[in-house]
Amino acid sequence: MVQMRWRLVLCSLVFSLLMNQAIAQQQASKDYPNKPIRVVVPYAAGGPMDFIGRFLAQKLSPVFGPNMILDNKPGAGGAIGTEIVAKSSPDGYTILNTSSSHASLPVVSKSLGYDPVKDFQPITLIANSVGFIVAVRGDFPAKNLQEFLQEAKANPGKYNYGSGGVGNVMQFAAEFFNTSAGIKLQHIPFKGVGQAITELLAGRIDVVIGPGVVLAPHLKSGRIKAFAITAKKRWVEFPDLPTTEEAGLKGFTYIPFYGYWYPAGVPKEYVVRMRNEIAKVLEQPDAKKAFLDQGFDVVGSTPEEFARIVTTEIELNRKLAQTIDFSEN
Repeated sequence: MVQMRWRLVLCSLVFSLLMNQAIAQQQASKDYPNKPIRVVVPYAAGGPMDFIGRFLAQKLSPVFGPNMILDNKPGAGGAIGTEIVAKSSPDGYTILNTSSSHASLPVVSKSLGYDPVKDFQPITLIANSVGFIVAVRGDFPAKNLQEFLQEAKANPGKYNYGSGGVGNVMQFAAEFFNTSAGIKLQHIPFKGVGQAITELLAGRIDVVIGPGVVLAPHLKSGRIKAFAITAKKRWVEFPDLPTTEEAGLKGFTYIPFYGYWYPAGVPKEYVVRMRNEIAKVLEQPDAKKAFLDQGFDVVGSTPEEFARIVTTEIELNRKLAQTIDFSEN
């Protein structure tokens, strides 16, 4: 009888403790956030992640207040800023805002200070790119993609391309382009897409395969030339620009994605709330239009769906990397 009473008392205490924890978690989720959230972009200012971060911060302000602050931390192809997030406190006040470079960088860099899967909690896949644009300096003699490929094949190693850094999604796109077309463009890494575009505009590099959000205004001004878009369909912003398939490079498409991650260990309530609020924003017609104008198709996946996409992309990149020589980097 005494043992039975002690068991009842113990069960009651455990139940009370669990209930108090649940109430505390609910209250913490309700109060979250009560200080600024740092949204780390691991590249120099001026890239597509900046648009995503600023747009969502503005749209989420009625819910979270003016509490989302963009913080550009460029370097090492995105590894420096990404590692900052991986090693930050899992309290919900640091977010990684990056691209599918998150799934390509670990394939080409063996010395990362983080694990792209184990050290992060996916929040949501925000959007897919409408495709990257194959752009060249304004005075490049080729008039279309076929002429460019003929010139590149005749002069292997003569021409170069710029990327946002070693392991950056722009490098993977260009190396996949090299392999698919049977050409050899030399890689010149920068600290972000903005720097690569600056060098292209100045005519100091030959090619950039990069996001339309950055390239569009320079294409419209005529300062650089576009030969194709790496998607399966044309972008409404440039309806006359052919896909790479239409331009004659069969079997080549490349569609990067963009998303948000917390460091691993963030309370599930925070993850669910942040994802749901972002998804609500992405469902708004003006958000869909704004993203499409900038070269994105909105998604708003669940954390679980995003986790599967990331792991699948890493495996695909590992297979692709077997056909690419990254030793020069």
